[in-house]
Amino acid sequence: MVKAVIFDLDGTLLNRDASVKQFIANQYDRFYHQLHSINRLDFLNRFIELEQRGYVWKDKVYQQLVQEFSIEISWEVLLQDYIAHFHSHCIPFAHLYEMLDELKQRNIRLAIITNGFGQFQMDNIHALGIAHYFDAILVSEWEQMKKPQPDIFYKALKQISVQPEESIYVGDHPVNDIEGAQSVGMKTIWKRDPYFGSVTTPYIIDDLDEIIGIVDTINESQSSLL
Repeated sequence: MVKAVIFDLDGTLLNRDASVKQFIANQYDRFYHQLHSINRLDFLNRFIELEQRGYVWKDKVYQQLVQEFSIEISWEVLLQDYIAHFHSHCIPFAHLYEMLDELKQRNIRLAIITNGFGQFQMDNIHALGIAHYFDAILVSEWEQMKKPQPDIFYKALKQISVQPEESIYVGDHPVNDIEGAQSVGMKTIWKRDPYFGSVTTPYIIDDLDEIIGIVDTINESQSSLL
């Protein structure tokens, strides 16, 4: 039986692409006095291109932007602005709260495993208003290990007192999320992202509300074997 569902954050619960677009547009507007000589759309598009969906940290991104556009403001100022204000632009995926409410009502334990900087990711989790749903939250910086390393999955499972085969991991990254969780014996649900092409896993979703049906399907199939 499924006793726990563990989630990735970015691209799974947090609509990171939409959040980044909203943030960088707002940053451009707030720094318009220093950035007005740069076309707004060029600034937005180049930021998104350089950061590679979050896999390049923003110090490198802003250094490159300052150099390419000859921006008369330091990259450190822009970076600190990102750290301070990104959480104000966090956008959840549809049906996030309804899905978490339903799982909690079924007494299913919930956790998050996310790669990233500790306080930055926690600020985003709190901005979404979902911290209270989770029995454990593991952020790679604070844990000093990251997905797809097996140890971070094992640690989360230990904290919520479930076995790998009793849990489902939900994520968007084929290696960090799906292969990582499968390597420790967890069931997996891939939140489809066309950027990654296709992923080998029995369960694929486009919307978070599909998770409930998958939990029901797994539990019904296991009950029929008893």
